[in-house]
Amino acid sequence: MNRRFLLTGLLGLASMAVAPTGVLASTNNFFDYLKARRKAQPGKTGMATQKDLSKAPAYRGAVMVDFASVEKPGTLIIKTGERALYRILGGGKAMRYGVAVGKEGFQWAGVAQVGMKRENPTWTPPAEMIERSPQYAKWADGMPGGLPFNPLGPRAMYLFNKGGDTGFRIHGTIHPESIGYAASSGCIRMLNQEVIQLYELTRVGTKVIVI
Repeated sequence: MNRRFLLTGLLGLASMAVAPTGVLASTNNFFDYLKARRKAQPGKTGMATQKDLSKAPAYRGAVMVDFASVEKPGTLIIKTGERALYRILGGGKAMRYGVAVGKEGFQWAGVAQVGMKRENPTWTPPAEMIERSPQYAKWADGMPGGLPFNPLGPRAMYLFNKGGDTGFRIHGTIHPESIGYAASSGCIRMLNQEVIQLYELTRVGTKVIVI
């Protein structure tokens, strides 16, 4: 793994250690760091381009918002166009989390439920991903869980429907710079400290709506 990749993971660990519950001011500091680094090294753009980062709104962490819904408290509603995940609180309120969603051609929508939860989940790239990116073949039997290298981050919630495992997850990330973008292969990425919080609040069987 290169030094940039390792640094991103280590910064994620550091933010988990110091970030307070609720609004996470340290997140904005991380984006300021990314912008400064890309200005100094314009050829090393990472997940998002320098041009895109200059337009990205500063994400300051999860916030409570007004949100009218007939769904019961605890339900997760993901609005892919907004790059946002809402956890229904009831009383016309919800917690809003910034997320990364599927790239063009990998987007999905529908109703599912959390069928399984895992701490430090193993990442197993699907055959289609290995075909597109042969470098992942070495992980065909699964990459051990845990930061700083596992793409699923510290927590994952697996989405199931009537047909079983959909193959999509809500999980953490080793690329926090991707939050707010269509950047994944269909899964919903969250900042690691926020997916840990949501994981603790979300039960197996929770309804998930993706629109």
